[in-house]
Amino acid sequence: MPKKWTDPAKKLFPHQVGFTAPPMDFDAAPTDFLRMCPPSVGVHGRLLHAPGYAHRLSDRAELFHLLEETVHCLSNSGADVVGQVGTNWVHAAGTDAGDIRRFTAEMSEKYETPFHMAGLTLVEACEAQGYERIALNAVYFWPDWRDGVVRFLRSAGIEVVWAGNFVDQGFYATQDEVNDCTWIFEGDLALRSCEHSVNEAPNVDAVLVNGMSNYRGDDGLPRRFVSLVADIEAQLGVPVISSDISLYWRIFRTLGVEPLGRQGSLLASLQSGEEPGPALER
Repeated sequence: MPKKWTDPAKKLFPHQVGFTAPPMDFDAAPTDFLRMCPPSVGVHGRLLHAPGYAHRLSDRAELFHLLEETVHCLSNSGADVVGQVGTNWVHAAGTDAGDIRRFTAEMSEKYETPFHMAGLTLVEACEAQGYERIALNAVYFWPDWRDGVVRFLRSAGIEVVWAGNFVDQGFYATQDEVNDCTWIFEGDLALRSCEHSVNEAPNVDAVLVNGMSNYRGDDGLPRRFVSLVADIEAQLGVPVISSDISLYWRIFRTLGVEPLGRQGSLLASLQSGEEPGPALER
């Protein structure tokens, strides 16, 4: 980070957050994150530029080097922390949890800016909360994406008791039908898919949800798990951690800032105020 950004008088915000997201995707992470932040936090987004990107794991593996460029650019712009959106990037090149821990540590040290990858934050959240046995709600993920996430979690010592996407769960007949939804689904599918996951693995410590899927509410607007999880946990009585939630949790911890508003159990664990998440007994 350039020396000038260490001077608070030269920063627009006391806490400055940079997000990067996969190409070809207008990502909601900067907006969702900022909505739960105090005024002291500012957010900037930077998409990866990759013409021809088609969401294949091979695309991610070939473009992995662009993540360093993004951290460098956002650090130069005064970001205090950088968050990477896209769960699959941690495993697309065959990397495991140890590999990604080393990579993020190297980037953080080289550019003097903490760098957090969404897929690894799922692991870090489980470790922080003591969750050892999980069910993976793979939602819209293609089969090779789903299997890669399972492998990555297991490489960190997490026991994946059950894993299934929307096709495995019987909500769609084919993966092509899922893909046609462009990651926006009917509002009740968030709860129903988590219910299915718990029914398949009733004695897990938590349900993990990979990716950052969207669910259309009664007002017609899509919302991610971060906006829905408090109600889902209250109905299921089980912690639910999606990639968006764990990434925001990790960024808040790095900043030393508390999220505002009613949150699910993971983000609520950072709150000292009077709006805790649901009480979970398991």
